Amino acid sequence: MLRVLAVDDEEPALGELLYLLRADPRVRTAEGAGDATAALRRIGRALESGPDGEETIDVVFLDIHMPGLTGLDVARLLAGFARPPLVVFVTAHEGFALQAFDLKAVDYVLKPVRRERLAEAVRRVHELVHATAPAPAPAPAPAPEQIPVELGGVTRFVTVDDIAYVEAHGDYARLHTDQGSHLVRIPLSTLEERWADRGFVRIHRSHLVALDRVEELRLDGGATSVRVGATDLAVSRRHARHLRDLLMRRAGG
Repeated sequence: MLRVLAVDDEEPALGELLYLLRADPRVRTAEGAGDATAALRRIGRALESGPDGEETIDVVFLDIHMPGLTGLDVARLLAGFARPPLVVFVTAHEGFALQAFDLKAVDYVLKPVRRERLAEAVRRVHELVHATAPAPAPAPAPAPEQIPVELGGVTRFVTVDDIAYVEAHGDYARLHTDQGSHLVRIPLSTLEERWADRGFVRIHRSHLVALDRVEELRLDGGATSVRVGATDLAVSRRHARHLRDLLMRRAGG
């Protein structure tokens, strides 16, 4: 069962969050802290007690906007420890999902908190804690990189390896997977830089593709295109030669 610390400077919101957490059968204990300083003191005791100590905390449910240090500041500090508790952000603001993704948050829950949505976050945490609970073993492989997407008020995490191509939409980008597409508030240029070492290649000012998802390269009257699943995407002249070289190198030609 999980040992939880909830952090929110608004007393009614903290009380409601603790009430919902304590009602979940997967939660063993749920403590509250009214600001970042109190939270860090409590987390410090947990880290000192070790993973099997009485003071241990498995997960911190963090508000973002708080006086003094924000929830993002707390998460950055925790990232510097060898075995920090997991982090779930609970906030009324959608605009910090990218920072949450960068800080390896388990989930991103929007206020007002719904019982079912919080239960989903607890489920995610419970699975992770359960998966890492066995006796010491070789370090596990890094978890697949994920990116948060909003679907009808619910934040889901799409694995980057599931993305076939990305389409530019101004300051946004649409991620295309085999299961559908998702609009995120991240420019295509940012994703191009971040995912270059994951095999994503710019083929046009409007498109970024996963190289291993390209099934065909077509040349037709001087125009170049690629087939990605059931979709044909145009390749601009400035990117065509580089793309062809990458594909031939991948194929060993």
